[in-house]
Amino acid sequence: MHDIQQLHTAHRIRDRLAQCLIYGAVLLVGAVFIWILADLARGGIAHLSWEFITESPRDAGRAGGVASILVSTLLILCVALLSAVPLAWSTAILLVECVPAASSFGKTIRFSLHVLAGVPSIVFGLFGNAFFSIYMGLGFSILSGGLTLACMLLPILTSTAEAGLRAVPDTYRLSASALGMTRTATLIHLILPAAAPALAAGLLLGIGRALAETAALLFTSGYVERMPGSLLDSGRALALHIFDLSMNVPGGDIPAYASALVLVTLLLCINILAMKLAHGLQRRKIMT
Repeated sequence: MHDIQQLHTAHRIRDRLAQCLIYGAVLLVGAVFIWILADLARGGIAHLSWEFITESPRDAGRAGGVASILVSTLLILCVALLSAVPLAWSTAILLVECVPAASSFGKTIRFSLHVLAGVPSIVFGLFGNAFFSIYMGLGFSILSGGLTLACMLLPILTSTAEAGLRAVPDTYRLSASALGMTRTATLIHLILPAAAPALAAGLLLGIGRALAETAALLFTSGYVERMPGSLLDSGRALALHIFDLSMNVPGGDIPAYASALVLVTLLLCINILAMKLAHGLQRRKIMT
């Protein structure tokens, strides 16, 4: 009996220690995020104003705002997502629903995605410049930058979507088949709503990488600060604007801090909106 009590006490101590380590890791990650956000707020919140959001840059970014930069960034992001999301999610559905996990075709596709995910962004930039800008004749444009980012987002979106779809229990599919539902109806009404949080998480990871990209866009979307008139115009992304202010513009540190604060705020708003939409879709499908 004494040995059993000692063993139980040892298990409790190990459980408490593991719990403390987990809470410590969570607090550390939260503290790093708060520290970064506080540093950005300290350096840029005094420069942040409505005029900073609505005006275009002047004097190489030292004066004015980031209106044209924001428009270019959102256009590049929209082109990337509209190009990558349908292809990535369709590929994930194909790998999960139509291709056996142990098949050579499925293994080849997954291996290709893993290799693509490990390619440095500068290589994507050179590829985008050679293929989209020169070969396809798009030049330095928002369309070239968005299509290049779409190539970068494909492995992230496909892998996360595949993992989310595979996590859906097979009982969903078996129950739907027993009720006479087609595979398409099962996918639309059961599988995709159940995998919505994973799809949203992958989408947020892709958006975060796209908004933070600089090297790939330097060779494709260009460096121009003016307001774009179409997708074929050159446009500077917000992350590239922050890099330029910090490294190449004397006296550009304060606008760089304010621009970084705008970028983080934009990313937070997109994250909150996407998670609410995903949870709302899942809750509505469960209730119906």
